[in-house]
Amino acid sequence: MSGVTQQDDINSLYQEVIIEHARSPRNFRALEGATQTVEALNPLCGDQLTLYIQLTDGVIADIAFEGNGCAISQASASLMTMAMKGLPEDEALALFSRVHTMLTTETEDEAPPAEVGKLAVLSGVWKYPTRVKCANLAWQALRNALEECDTNEGSGRSRRP
Repeated sequence: MSGVTQQDDINSLYQEVIIEHARSPRNFRALEGATQTVEALNPLCGDQLTLYIQLTDGVIADIAFEGNGCAISQASASLMTMAMKGLPEDEALALFSRVHTMLTTETEDEAPPAEVGKLAVLSGVWKYPTRVKCANLAWQALRNALEECDTNEGSGRSRRP
């Protein structure tokens, strides 16, 4: 008997996915023609990013980010851009709410919520309170950008979360 549980295997896989996205973040680039640009900063650890969103008829046609920060911050931004591309604004905000709850709430059991799909790799972050803000940085920027679109009808102004 090796002493390795199925949960240990899952945690190891989640760590590998986070490390892979931190080392090679997806959609890490400036986005020409972005309709929204939001700058975000976590003053506690220095994570910073610029989020670019291109909305077309209420759908996230493209999304990208630039910046630097810890592995959790970079991986979370990378995973978020992959999940958001192609979603209508209302679905993107609903996913934001589910992920925010997952990142900030202790779960009853070890299983991550099914309704977040591949983003479940971030489910253990709530165990590390100092990392919650790191994981949430890109998500808060996304919410601010989409809410600003609603109030300004996509004026493309920049702001900080």
